Amino acid sequence: MTAYVGVDEETGGAGTVTFSVIADGKTLVTTPTIRGRQAAVPIDADVSGAQVIGLKVGDAGDGNGNDHGDWAMPTLTCR
Repeated sequence: MTAYVGVDEETGGAGTVTFSVIADGKTLVTTPTIRGRQAAVPIDADVSGAQVIGLKVGDAGDGNGNDHGDWAMPTLTCR
């Protein structure tokens, strides 16, 4: 599973978020804190064999004010 993640431009540069990929209840990958105006960050996780996949946006530990997280081009690839 691949995607690009970041804070939505509508926040005007505010907001701090983390992004996680979860497969069958197990967190496979979590990004470092991503801030407003920061460029989109690629995320990649091997979800082979998973029955349930979750995409989570976290508040980076400082509350959820202006935390408008975007997942761009989330893609599942069969190998």
